[in-house]
Amino acid sequence: MIRNLAIFIALFLWPMFAAAQNLTVSTVSRSPFSMEIDGRDSGFSVELWQAIAERIGADYEFVRYDSFADMLQSVETGQADLAIANISVTSEREAIMDFSQPIFSAGLQIMTPLQGHTGMSIWSIILSADLLIPIVIAFGVLIGAGMLMWLFERHKQPYFNYTAGKAVFPAFWWALNLVVNGGFEERVPRSAPGRLFGVVLVIASLFVVSIFVARITSMMTIEAINTSVTSFSDLYGKRVGTVSGSTAATFLERRDLQYAGYSNPQELLAGFEEGELDAVVFDAPILAYYVKSKGANKAELAGPIFLREDYGIAMPSGSPLAEEINKALLYLREDGTYAEIRQNWFGILSD
Repeated sequence: MIRNLAIFIALFLWPMFAAAQNLTVSTVSRSPFSMEIDGRDSGFSVELWQAIAERIGADYEFVRYDSFADMLQSVETGQADLAIANISVTSEREAIMDFSQPIFSAGLQIMTPLQGHTGMSIWSIILSADLLIPIVIAFGVLIGAGMLMWLFERHKQPYFNYTAGKAVFPAFWWALNLVVNGGFEERVPRSAPGRLFGVVLVIASLFVVSIFVARITSMMTIEAINTSVTSFSDLYGKRVGTVSGSTAATFLERRDLQYAGYSNPQELLAGFEEGELDAVVFDAPILAYYVKSKGANKAELAGPIFLREDYGIAMPSGSPLAEEINKALLYLREDGTYAEIRQNWFGILSD
């Protein structure tokens, strides 16, 4: 009977003994939830776990993985006692592991290049193939028209009194001024063919300039419409990027949105900075932190947060730590510690 009592007491006290052991905490770099600063683990989730561990009296060591999938697998296989980062609580993950109460309420959001920073400028439009070829043709036409006027006027007025080789630029300059300004009053054509040709050029130039300006305006308008993103419905046809295997990737796949998958947020943001993407779809807090800390002059958040989701602490299925961690979380919320940590990292007191 004493033996059975001892076994009962051991089983009853096992969660507390387990908490007192040296726990293995797996994580992955996800600013601002988990990251390394000067060789030390830091971030919202890291700081929150440190407060929880102090509350339950647990010793621990961090194991930082290179990928999100490897971190979750360490929990699923029991290599780690728990995992912290920005881990979304999903039904698929809940089926193979346990989660704490939510530690952060977030969702997905869209980030785009800051309008005016990487958007199409007047020069990029002019140098585009759609306008560059017509511009080159227009220059050729001006040179040809100027040289034809030189042929008509070379013996009629001093301005055109050059040999053919030396007359190319003066002739081009005359034709350009005719198109833009209506010509030179002191250089009115004097020959009958020259006067007739000059009138034709002036009338034709009115249409050419109008069409050219309208073309540039329409291209800029179309570009502004095409680059405007206010919701995920505007992402079709855009170069969209996210992290492979993330909840954002699943969201895009369910809506048949083509996207470029990156192995981690660092590569995703690097691709965005290199101009590979028109939009990024990922966890709202991470994108907000990037815009605030690094991309203030490069990026902006587009539209509201959608697909609301909760982050939690992941543990192996049936973990004896779950109850102790949840109790600690409730206590930290009640005594204001959670709000203080959240405000330090995000500047907001509550979800």
